[in-house]
Amino acid sequence: MTSHREAPKISQDPVADNTDVYAFVSPDRPDSVTLITNYIPLEEPAGGPNFHQFGDDVLYEILIDNNGDSVEDITYQFRFSTEIRNPDTFLYNTGPIDSLDDPDWNMRQSYSVTRVMGLRRSGEATVLARGLACPPARIGPRSTPSYETLANAAIHSLDGGLKVFAGQRDESFFVDLGAIFDLGTSRPLQEFHLIPTPAAAGVDATKGYNVHTVAIQVPKTQLTRDASNPADPMDARSVIGVWASASRQKARILPSRTSTGTPGVSAGPFIQVSRLGNPLINELFIPLGKKDSWNASHPSDDKQFAQYYVNPEPARLLRLLYPAALPNVPLPPDRPRNDIVAALLTGIPSGLIPGFQNFTGQTQADMIRLNIAIPPSNSPNRLGLIGGDPAGFPNGRRIDAFDDIVDIYLRVAAGAVYPLIDPTFTPDGAVGLLGDGLQNNDIEYLNSFPYLAHPHEGYEHHHD
Repeated sequence: MTSHREAPKISQDPVADNTDVYAFVSPDRPDSVTLITNYIPLEEPAGGPNFHQFGDDVLYEILIDNNGDSVEDITYQFRFSTEIRNPDTFLYNTGPIDSLDDPDWNMRQSYSVTRVMGLRRSGEATVLARGLACPPARIGPRSTPSYETLANAAIHSLDGGLKVFAGQRDESFFVDLGAIFDLGTSRPLQEFHLIPTPAAAGVDATKGYNVHTVAIQVPKTQLTRDASNPADPMDARSVIGVWASASRQKARILPSRTSTGTPGVSAGPFIQVSRLGNPLINELFIPLGKKDSWNASHPSDDKQFAQYYVNPEPARLLRLLYPAALPNVPLPPDRPRNDIVAALLTGIPSGLIPGFQNFTGQTQADMIRLNIAIPPSNSPNRLGLIGGDPAGFPNGRRIDAFDDIVDIYLRVAAGAVYPLIDPTFTPDGAVGLLGDGLQNNDIEYLNSFPYLAHPHEGYEHHHD
């Protein structure tokens, strides 16, 4: 999770599989917004000799809607290119990699960054940079002895106050996958499960794994509809919608058996094969028969999936699996889940939470909605907005120790915020106990861009 192997087709195409999207006002540079999207779920660090990397044939995109119509107004596109310096060795590196241009590094990636104003396929495109170096995979103490120095050298500053990074990072999303997909188990509450066992601490199923990250930090004035920097959270101009995607060209011709070293040819227009805005949507809300079509669709067409928000399967399962602890989870027809629709499909309108809104209009669309006029919190609450922290999810999405997505989702699904739209409703007492028993990542995040922790090395790493 949050979207790791979430749909049948994309689970077979990991280099194009969005795993997480983050959008937040940069805590150390509050005049800017940081946008992050991760790919390649559950990436094993010791995966040599061909270590994980971005796909040269994949178009990676971060998209921003700034006028509330759920259609992209700005897109940042990333294209990658792999260079093999020595084709006559099986080795990724033939000695220690001490710099980004070290001749001992045999298989390196670089990338370009393009900004498109308007529709992503037909708007005005400007190449912001070419030939930007990715860092190598983190192999071990002999191959990458000064990895943090290498990774920091791959943080690039662009004209206009932008920063970019693309490369391997720690899997920042912590979650008890083994319990959740074992018939919806919440270990802290499992003594009340239909198939009970004693309460237990959570197990971090993503511990020791990596992902591949694309991150960009952009001044706020380059993201708003009128190049403004709104200071009033109630100003409609202060809200942007963010999502990410991966696309492949429509046709691919594989090499014949007589070809020598030819990788094949891709041709035709780019077709979206993966997308992600809010966490866990395609994974937990969209049913199996619709998952692939969800990945291929545009957020502006998400009204077709609205029924799965109004009557969400996770909420039905909580009531079914924990009948003694959660007998009053709100469900249609008496209590349609308009709280979830507001939080995830339209944004929260003004009037529900004093001094807060991230509403983008009536068009139902899966986007992370970030009110950029709300400053970063000095004391982040891991439950985000439901914990009284307006800088937290679903106002954007921060790194997971600051927005504990699994615990937030489980509590909201059980009705934690339903009283906002129905004051007569009282959540079950056990709602506050829901969670996967995890509250922190296995290693510390960074205090500056790109914020996600350095990756685990192949030589020495551990999984729970």
